[in-house]
Order: sequence, then C-alpha cells, then structure tokens
Amino acid sequence: MGGNKNRKKRRREERPTIHPKNKYSENPPDFSLLASLYPSFHTFVFYSSDGRPRIDWTDFNATRELTRVLLLHDHSLNWWIPDGQLCPTVPNRSNYIHWIEDLLLSNIIPKTEINRDKVRGFDIGTGANCIYPLLGASLLGWSFVGSDVTDVALEWAERNVKDNPHISELIEIRRVESGENTLSVEDSQNGRSSGSESKIQFTDNDTRYCGLPILVGVVRDGEKFDFCMCNPPFFETMDEAGLNPKTSCGGTPEEMVCPGGERAFITRIIEDSSVLKQTFRWYTTMVGRKSNLKFLISKLREVGVSIVKTTEFFQGQTCRWGLAWSFVPPVKKIISLHVAGKRNLSFMFEGLQRQYSAVDVLQSIESFFCHNGALCNLNASSFTIDISASHDHCKAILKNGEHRDIFADCEDAKDTSQSTSCLGLPINNLCFRISVFQQAPGTLLVKGSPKHGDSQASGTVSLILQRLEEVLKLKFCREKSTVNLS
Repeated sequence: MGGNKNRKKRRREERPTIHPKNKYSENPPDFSLLASLYPSFHTFVFYSSDGRPRIDWTDFNATRELTRVLLLHDHSLNWWIPDGQLCPTVPNRSNYIHWIEDLLLSNIIPKTEINRDKVRGFDIGTGANCIYPLLGASLLGWSFVGSDVTDVALEWAERNVKDNPHISELIEIRRVESGENTLSVEDSQNGRSSGSESKIQFTDNDTRYCGLPILVGVVRDGEKFDFCMCNPPFFETMDEAGLNPKTSCGGTPEEMVCPGGERAFITRIIEDSSVLKQTFRWYTTMVGRKSNLKFLISKLREVGVSIVKTTEFFQGQTCRWGLAWSFVPPVKKIISLHVAGKRNLSFMFEGLQRQYSAVDVLQSIESFFCHNGALCNLNASSFTIDISASHDHCKAILKNGEHRDIFADCEDAKDTSQSTSCLGLPINNLCFRISVFQQAPGTLLVKGSPKHGDSQASGTVSLILQRLEEVLKLKFCREKSTVNLS
C-alpha cells in the first residue's frame, strides 16, 4: 500500500507544472524572502511542521497580498483590487501569456504585414485585476485592449493601468456596451457584415449564450489583432464556483458565472470568430473542464477553422486547458494533409478495465515498440519508457494504423527522399519518451516527449501516439471513447 502511494507521489511530482519561459519555472516564489522584504505580506506567512513557509490559500487577503508583492517584486508593477474581485495567481497567468508567445513565434500561420513587429492583443473580460495586459505589456512589450462590463472592473482596471505609467500607453480599457447600437452575431448572419453565416449546430440540450457582446460589437471596424485571450466564466452558478474549499481567489458573478457556463460562453466566442475571421491571427481561451474540449473542438470544425491547438496548464492543484484556433491559412503543412491539425502529444486513456493496472499498460507499450524493432528502456519507478526508433521502425509502427492510406500514396514516390518528405518521418533515429500518469481509477494520461523538440519530431511522435492509442484501446478498454489533448 505504501509503495503504491509513493508511486503516485512520484508521478504527481513529474507532472509538468509550468511553462519553461515562466519566470517561476526555475525559481518559485520564496515566501520567506518576500515576507522579510514586505511587512504587509509577513503577517500572512506561517511555518509548517516541516519548517517551510506557507500561506493560508483559503484567505482571500493572503492570496491578494501574494499577488500584489509578486507583481511588484518580480515585474515592477503596482497593483491592487477591491474585496470580492477575482484575484489571479501570477505564475498561472504567466503560463497563458507564454503559450500565446509560442503560438505567435511559430511558423504555423504567417505574420501580418501591418505592424509586423508590434503585437496587439485583446483580453476578453479583463476584470479589475487587468492581469493579462499588465503581464503581456511588462514582459513582452505587447499592446492590449482589455474589455469588461461592470463599473467596478472598468474603474480598477483603469487604475491599475494608470499606476504603471511605464506601460500605460500600451493598454486601452474598453467598456462593453449593451449591444443596442452594435452589430450582433445574428445581424451579421443576416447580411449586415461580410462574415459568412455561422455553421454551428445547436441541440435542445445546449444552452445558448444570451449575454452582452463578447467580440462582435466590441471590436471596431478596421481593427486588427494578433490574438485574443479569455479567462471565461467557468461555472453556471456561484454555488458551483465555490466548490473548491482549498482556495479563495474571490470572484464576482459577472466574472465566474453565466448561463450554460464556459461551454456556452466559449461557443459564442467561436460564433464571433466565424464572423470576424482573420481580424485575429489567433483566437484563444482557457477551458476549465476537460470534458468540454471535445465539444468545443467539434464546434470549431463546424465553422471551418484552418487549425486548432490545445495545451494543458498545471499550477499547484489546479488544471486548466488552453484552446486556440485560426482562420488564417497555414504557411506550410509539416505533415500530410490527412493528419494536419491533429498533432497531439498526449491522450487521455479512459475505460481501463479493473483487472489491469498502469504497470500492465506500461509493459504493453514496451512490447508494442520492441515488436516493431525499436530500442526501449523501461523505468518502472518513474513509469516512463525511453525509445529510440529508426526511420524504418517508425514506418513499421505506423504502417498498419489509422493513417495507412498515406503510406500507400507515399511509397509510390520515386526515391527515398521523396517518400520521407511525404511521410514527414525523420531520416535519423527518433528518440522520445513515453510517460504514463494515473489520473483516476480506470483513467491514465499517456504523454509523448521528443528529446529534440523540432516540428518534424513532434509530428512523428504525434502520429505514433495515435497508433499507440488504437492498440491500447483494443487491448485494455471497455467500449468508451478517448479524448485527445495536445
């Protein structure tokens, strides 16, 4: 029993927690140092039995003061919010900023010709805290429009901007009007906009968003942005929002709740994006529930986006997902058209039958790769397998899988170099790691990590994981679908 607990603890410790560009990835906040420098924070710090400095995460005043001193100490930002407003955690919000930075720096879609070196973002529901514009402007020099609806949010967002004159010119706070004199999604679909009619299908079980404008009606004619971002209202009721007894981050009903929750709110962002199209290079949002990802991605496919990207944000005990999409045609296809937009480097393996354990799955993964000629090094204590596969091994692994039709086309190529290019497989050995994490009874997270993170290696590992998922599902699962994450 004790051994099982230790294995679970090790797997939790290995879970990725923070973006490598994040200021706190190598140096997490030092509560003891901060307490010695800031007397106002010192009152909230206590020492546990193991001698480590801690704060009471259920105390809103403690979490607010931590955010204030981190922004001041590490980012030279003056900041405050009144009681009851949503209090953000700085490392978590920084993760989202750096993920968008990665999207913008990638060569997936082209840069705009206008203001090519200046990045402009749109923060949907910036809140009194105005955290994303403050971090984006101070860390990366980005300019922002931050929108909101309540007088308190707008007043304090403006204060937080004006209290930082070194970046204040980069941030505009914009009030969302009632919509009476602005263009609605329905208007745009009736021919009052150049946007095409929304193709989103709604069922009787779907709650449609009926609140104030989000993008359509707030974005002005002729405006262009590199991205939008959003921390949406995750919940349908305030009772649901207060179910986590371990933290107290505040939050008003306008920040936390809307009919239909995040699913309805993000679906409206998708509808708006189908009207605004290339007004934004990237549309992005946070997602609070993994179960909503598949639904939202299906809605994105309905409106004809050119690309979809997802990621996971782990911070402390909280897990969130990032969802991004674009209508801009990609610069180039790294892998075959058959699999474009499906570069998933992990999958949630659900429905594992009770008689099987994570160890059984790990051993089966090793057997799968060894059977196809790859070299494997299994580490049972860390639940990882290091794999080295040649070009021919990769072909053998993929040839009988979901994408076998690609190989029929590519093997007609005149020479090896053409075939390799068509398949997107590396010429040299591909080295990567497979990790298995226990998520819940009957559910495992299987992740692939190329040792060389170039796009070609990532694309090949993505294809291999799709094939591995097919094999494992046939062997171990009840009849239940799996959910892919990238």
